[in-house]
Amino acid sequence: MRFKEYKILFYRLLLVYVAYFLARLAFFGFNHSHLIVDGISDLARLCFYGLLFDTTAIIYVNLLFIFLSILPLKVNTQGWYQKVLFWCYFLMNIPAFLLNFINIAYFSYNKTGLTTNDWALVQHEENALGLLMGFLVRYWLIFLCFLVLCVLWVMAYKRIGIAHRAVVRPLRYFTTSVVFILVLAPVLVFGIRGMNFSPGVVPLSVIDAGKYARDISQVHLLLNAPFSVIRTMNKNKTFREYNFTDEKYIEANIKPIKQYKRIVTEKPNVVLIILEGMGAEYFGLLNEGLPIEGYKGYTPFLDSLARKGFYFSNIYSNSVHSIEGISAVTAGMPTFQKPFVNSAYAPQRSLASIAWVARDLGYETLFAHGATNGSMSIDAFARQVGYERYVGRTEFNDDRYYNGKWGIDDEPFLQYFAKEINKMKVPFLATVFTLSSHEPYIVPEPHKGRFNKGAMEMHNVVAYTDFAISRFFETVKKEAWYENTIFAIIPDHTTVDYYPYYQQKITHHRIPIILYSANKTLIPQGHSAVLGQQIDLFPTLADLMGYQKPFRSWGRSLMSTIADETPRAYVTNAQFYQLMQGNYTYVLDPNGEVVGVYAIDDYNLSKNLKDAQGNNEEIKKGIADMRAFIQDYNDRIINDKLK
Repeated sequence: MRFKEYKILFYRLLLVYVAYFLARLAFFGFNHSHLIVDGISDLARLCFYGLLFDTTAIIYVNLLFIFLSILPLKVNTQGWYQKVLFWCYFLMNIPAFLLNFINIAYFSYNKTGLTTNDWALVQHEENALGLLMGFLVRYWLIFLCFLVLCVLWVMAYKRIGIAHRAVVRPLRYFTTSVVFILVLAPVLVFGIRGMNFSPGVVPLSVIDAGKYARDISQVHLLLNAPFSVIRTMNKNKTFREYNFTDEKYIEANIKPIKQYKRIVTEKPNVVLIILEGMGAEYFGLLNEGLPIEGYKGYTPFLDSLARKGFYFSNIYSNSVHSIEGISAVTAGMPTFQKPFVNSAYAPQRSLASIAWVARDLGYETLFAHGATNGSMSIDAFARQVGYERYVGRTEFNDDRYYNGKWGIDDEPFLQYFAKEINKMKVPFLATVFTLSSHEPYIVPEPHKGRFNKGAMEMHNVVAYTDFAISRFFETVKKEAWYENTIFAIIPDHTTVDYYPYYQQKITHHRIPIILYSANKTLIPQGHSAVLGQQIDLFPTLADLMGYQKPFRSWGRSLMSTIADETPRAYVTNAQFYQLMQGNYTYVLDPNGEVVGVYAIDDYNLSKNLKDAQGNNEEIKKGIADMRAFIQDYNDRIINDKLK
């Protein structure tokens, strides 16, 4: 039997947890003036939730040590093998532990946590060694604490050892070893993932710290440096400094800081509905007059609502995945080669967002999504961008309506959302993200006979979601707050295409924006085919809510009368930067070099005009504008200027 060995293994791993706990206390002690922590109980809460991130890091760092400790080699208790374990343990743990103390010093200087981004910034620094020595001298007390704790750690490790015992019963020895390995393996995977095996929930990431932080500064207490470094490897390569133009050109042509002067006598409520994967192809209203043979739409209710409200039919998505779409819609962050929201920068950046705007205006805020809590880290991101409350599958608390894959079906969840809105004080911003219109395309059993006529499975669930939204409106139109409410409806991104027209490179990303209010003084009836983009919704809502302070946005208010805001769309692309503006579509590579220039109606980017019309003044201006945006976009992400 090897129970004594296993107890020693757990003791040694417990020492790592103690070390990380002490490092967290040291971080707080040296940096408390930069952290907002409400007393001892709040600090204890942060330490408790920090165990999630510690566990992931500790398992990663100690995998080899754990593996060597549990192998049934019969020599495990011999002195030479225990020395191998000792050196393996500390050669892996001490560098990781050191990162935590470098992080303490780094945060006190830079007010941001250590990630692989920082390696990217210093790896080409010629005086890196000199900078490091200066760093050690300046923060000598921090590193003295590190050395003292290391000595105590080694002493604690050696305090309890293992006496050599010969293996008397080999069969029993190997059997118990195999059983232990089989039990431990899933436990380790469980810990690495963030103590969650739920379907659809991604492994714990840096952005999940926002879920437990009551202030953005608390993110740094929750995370540990080894975790941040491990989880941000290869996630910083697409963000870098550019120097294409000067700030005056950016301010005049890109206008990243918006400010509107609309006067609102009574603050309107806002209900924002983000549709899962429902591109323009599915909306009958948006396809009238297009050259699509045999077209059929699947959104009769949303089409009718759009006709009663104000809809925009020439809008393009800035994202390709749900978390990116939510980032674009709520915080005006477009996605290109690497999404900002999944980068190392995301958890440490304060973002201008519609929720922060609403809270600044005195609104109550809510984000609702029927998926399993933690799915795609949407709940964490919602908290980061200012939503005070989040409700999901957990809060819904009735798995009779769970679709077995992603979460709660749209119809019951939207009815629940309506009830949650009724609990809010006016004015409010209530946002919901639907989920049924997603693979594996499950129409709930009571409705399968009704929504089964699509040319592909996606059509059926789109029709179901449209029905679910109609039921939601039937419910809420009876409420007192309905008359003074703006409803904004927009997809998170596009998905599968059926018609060849939408299988083109640009039209694939076409989406609608629908604004509706029963009060026509809030939203008049109308239609616009002017070019726009997903990130335009954030400034549009801020404008309609009467927000008059400056804020960061690369979009524009679609309802503003400001003449010098250029209609454009930064169309998402995983390899390039794409801009639709004026008469052309521009494609630039990550270095800012022109890949192609195309007529704006060349939706499949088939005829490159880069060489044929290179001296065209409009083209020169479009290329300059795209480069200016690339520069400003990266600069604001890297240098924390996203407010």
